[in-house]
Formats: sequence, C-alpha cells, structure tokens
Amino acid sequence: MAKKLKVTLVRSIIGLSPKQEATVHALGLRHIRQVVEHDDTPTIRGMISHVVFAVEVTEGRGAAVAEQGEPKASRANTGIEPSGSKKKAERSEAKS
Repeated sequence: MAKKLKVTLVRSIIGLSPKQEATVHALGLRHIRQVVEHDDTPTIRGMISHVVFAVEVTEGRGAAVAEQGEPKASRANTGIEPSGSKKKAERSEAKS
C-alpha cells in the first residue's frame, strides 16, 4: 500500500499567481482548512513544493512533515513574536 499524504490549505489563494492558484485547485483544495488525501508520489510532492507556503502536509499518522521528512514547525513554535511584544517584555523587566 502506498503512503498517504494529508494536504491542508492554510493560507488564502488570493494574491497567488494564476499558476500557483491552479496548482492548489489541482490538489483538490478550494477552501481554507480543507483537507485532502493523496498518494505520496513525486508528482504530488512536486505540486506541493510549488505552493508549500500555502499548504500544510501531514503523513497518514498525523505527523507534520517538510519536504525532507523533517518535522515542520507549527506557527506557534516558530520563535517569531508579534511586533511590540518584545519591547513590552523588556519594559516589564526594567520595571521589576
């Protein structure tokens, strides 16, 4: 049995080039947070690589994967803080 990939659209297709938009539609994705399942083939991997910023890929067991099979960082774990939060933290430390 072939491996399966679950592909989720996580970003809007508004603003994508027509070619990228067509790739997202060819993957069967129409709405944000819609999930489709595909066989893990080089064709599907190539399509995903062209719109990797707009989709999230998980293997059948639900583990997030990047193109090389490494765990994909969730947005909560990227280490990027909202603007201003670092300054607020520094000010609160200075007051203490």
